[in-house]
Amino acid sequence: MKVDVLLGLQWGDEGKGKVVDVLTPRYDVITRFQGGPNAGHTLEFNNIKHVLHNIPSGIFREDKLNIIANGVVLDPIIFRREIEAVEAMNIDLTKNLWISKKAHLILPTHRILDAASEAAKGKSKIGSTLKGIGPTYMDKTGRNGLRVGDIDLNFREKYETLKAKHMQLLKLYDYEYTLDEEEKFFEAIEVIRKFKRLDTEYVLFRLLEEGKSILAEGAQGTLLDIDFGSYPFVTSSNTICAGACTGMGVAPSAIGEVYGIFKAYCTRVGSGPFPSELLDQEGEKLRDIGKEYGATTGRPRRCGWLDLVALKYSLMLNGVTQLIMTKTDVLDSFEVIRIATAYSVNGELTDQMPYDLNEEVKPVFTEMPGWLTDLTGVRSKEQFPGELKDYIAFLEKELQVPVKFVSVGPDREQIIEL
Repeated sequence: MKVDVLLGLQWGDEGKGKVVDVLTPRYDVITRFQGGPNAGHTLEFNNIKHVLHNIPSGIFREDKLNIIANGVVLDPIIFRREIEAVEAMNIDLTKNLWISKKAHLILPTHRILDAASEAAKGKSKIGSTLKGIGPTYMDKTGRNGLRVGDIDLNFREKYETLKAKHMQLLKLYDYEYTLDEEEKFFEAIEVIRKFKRLDTEYVLFRLLEEGKSILAEGAQGTLLDIDFGSYPFVTSSNTICAGACTGMGVAPSAIGEVYGIFKAYCTRVGSGPFPSELLDQEGEKLRDIGKEYGATTGRPRRCGWLDLVALKYSLMLNGVTQLIMTKTDVLDSFEVIRIATAYSVNGELTDQMPYDLNEEVKPVFTEMPGWLTDLTGVRSKEQFPGELKDYIAFLEKELQVPVKFVSVGPDREQIIEL
């Protein structure tokens, strides 16, 4: 068997959580391979909305194994909160949620450092979610971090050593703070002790040998990748397909299908370049209809038309084999739909992502007629209006990858397989 990978192709918020929930019945194992509680994966079923931050989105299917792999950074306090919310639905997560010993822990001081660093940047801030993600990954690469496996190895002593280092760093900032979450942190560590903590790279290798099917769930989006995203306005991990190998401990040869998720338009949270952004009434209309507010931060998302230059770049980096288009219904009332098919950079056309996405990069649009049809009740491709079929055909021709699923609403019943 192979590991299939599902990831976002834009700046995050593409609807990965819902799609994982829909695909989960086809797999034996769901695993998160990078990121942390800066990700908010929203699932909706039975008219109830659920937002997950650390836990894989397959958790609501009780017969599936869910693994938090080594590439994830885990916040014990948020993890405990999530566990309690899910257990309130009479789901015992200790049976089907395993955690890698090598996943790094987010300390309360990591979040304080995140906030202090962001405040010090002033107008040049990157739009951090302030969840401590960046400082935790910095400790990981700086070989100072604490891992889940450390909770059984002189943990308090290791914690105090790292906390002291953080407090020395905080002296460099003119930033007031209190350490009022330490008690909650250590209470949450006790919650983690209830779960199986394993060298999950061996677990995954064994599961593949046994013929089990595995779906790897990515967080954030390709354009936020630390190496290939719109740096420095990026996250601190590798959000691309290659990140699944290092984030889970599987060989590149083990990767099978690569599902790439994209919205029928574009959004972005926080600072950073956004060539196809709409700063007018159409942008506000997209935000209002699409309820474009961050699942983790609640911040309003910036909205714009679909950007094929960026999307083709993402396809190239990830080796996407199947496309999944979400929030198609948000475009139901637009008479004209625009798609950025090229960039004009200092007057020259290009279909490649430039090194610097600055104000000189202008999108060049292709216009298509809207379908002016309520898609939310549609349940088969035969019910698609002709204009939507043309929109999908245009994308498949441009991207050279088939669109296999189309989402027409937030519920798990509103994803149509083509």
